[in-house]
Amino acid sequence: MRSSYNTNDVELLLKDITGVVKPQPTEEREKLIQQGKHYSEMLPIEYVPTEKYMEIYEESLKQFAKVNAKAIGVLSDKIIKRRGKDVVLVSLARAGIPAGILIKRYIKKKYDIEIKHYSISIIRGRGIDKNAVNYILSKHKPEQIVFVDGWIGKGAILKELRKDVQEFKGVSSELAVIADPAGVSDLYGTREDILIPSSCLNSTVSGLISRTFLRDDIIKENDFHGAVFYENLKGSDLSYAFIEAIEKEFDFSDEAETKEITYSKYRYGREEVEAIATEYGIDDINLVKPGIGETTRVLLRRVPWKILIDEKVKDEPELSALKRLAKEKNVPVEFHPLEHYKACGIIKKLADA
Repeated sequence: MRSSYNTNDVELLLKDITGVVKPQPTEEREKLIQQGKHYSEMLPIEYVPTEKYMEIYEESLKQFAKVNAKAIGVLSDKIIKRRGKDVVLVSLARAGIPAGILIKRYIKKKYDIEIKHYSISIIRGRGIDKNAVNYILSKHKPEQIVFVDGWIGKGAILKELRKDVQEFKGVSSELAVIADPAGVSDLYGTREDILIPSSCLNSTVSGLISRTFLRDDIIKENDFHGAVFYENLKGSDLSYAFIEAIEKEFDFSDEAETKEITYSKYRYGREEVEAIATEYGIDDINLVKPGIGETTRVLLRRVPWKILIDEKVKDEPELSALKRLAKEKNVPVEFHPLEHYKACGIIKKLADA
């Protein structure tokens, strides 16, 4: 699989389907998804971000690089302490790839260990790429594998992972994430709903690869799941600029303590998401996307109905980029009490789909 990443940072276990699948506009994809077509059978058109939007991204990166670097450090220390030095990182493409590269680099600098990092596909409702897992198991022991993602929204991918990994004896279904506001993983950098700036962009911060693709006319029985390489976006590639901006803020002092958060109403984020769905009359929980990162992605690549922002943080600078993006796209913002999350995106139900 082609990408703009160096192979010593990550080995992508994906089938290159560039030029085989015609990307579709957002509105068209949304209608098809809500008619029952699976999102992994289509690809979005990816654009060069507007100048205004890039200003928001750069501002967010400047503001959150240190917070992200700290969370990466905490998470990396936990991985080494929990799993030992003989680990193999397996990031979930594509949001997990920058996280995996940063963990790999932190561990190299702090512990002087060169660890292997693969990236594979997992698709909600379709499962993990079993061919890719078997490929890794042909080279490494099952207990070495640590799965990595950027963040956990409500835990749908973790649920998918737990279900599928049962098939592979000795492989842990633990998911290491930078941020886990849902409160469902033990391997996390922070429980706070922080903005991970890479969530603000698509392929231009993810090695110029698309989200992963699975359709049986193109992905055959023995193939890895597919992805497209966007060569036309080379001039806008920020994949390494993002990694280097976070890496610059690494702190290798003694292991930082993670701030524990106590929740009064909802023990897990999913319970809060279900309550939001009920309140707004939404029968498909997949239309509710909690967390700053997921909310940003709703504005970027779905058809948003409205954005909820926790009233306690409505004037915080970390929400300014999100509010500006919502304004740019004419999406209404409501201030709403939230417990696990600082923001939540709700996708528009296309009744005429």
